[in-house]
Amino acid sequence: MTGDPVYRKATFAAGCFWDVEAAFHNIDGVLETVAGYTGGSVPEPTYEQVAAGTTGHAEAVGIVFDPTVISYEALLDAFWEMHNPTQDGGQGDYTGPQYRSVIFYHDEEQRVAASGSRDRLAAEKRYGDRSIRTEILPATTFWPAEECHQQFYAKCGQSYCTSRQIWE
Repeated sequence: MTGDPVYRKATFAAGCFWDVEAAFHNIDGVLETVAGYTGGSVPEPTYEQVAAGTTGHAEAVGIVFDPTVISYEALLDAFWEMHNPTQDGGQGDYTGPQYRSVIFYHDEEQRVAASGSRDRLAAEKRYGDRSIRTEILPATTFWPAEECHQQFYAKCGQSYCTSRQIWE
């Protein structure tokens, strides 16, 4: 027996955590996804506090992954594909600092990989002349969001955009 498996953490913010959580949840090798708040100054923030845009938190997704199945670099690739990292002040219809694009690194290896990934995309001009606005910051305390926000799409059976159109 080789011992217990070594799983790793990753944390990404790329707009509404419902969208980000759903995108990462279905990637092979991702074992757990948790919607939450990080990067701010208020302990144990609530959704309402973060939504007001005054706590400094980003809506983020904490991930536990198996590096023998998926690499951190592959998670970075997925992160870049799931949102527009050149948009400042939010993502799509979601505006405010809580929806900003951030990679929260958990160690020096992740910081180097995140910076290298961002710099490679910029050099390739993947987004034309638009600059990448994604912040790369050290991971701080991650506060899980309220239960109603966890695996939201799985609970409601459809995406938020579709639900909103039905109810409006």
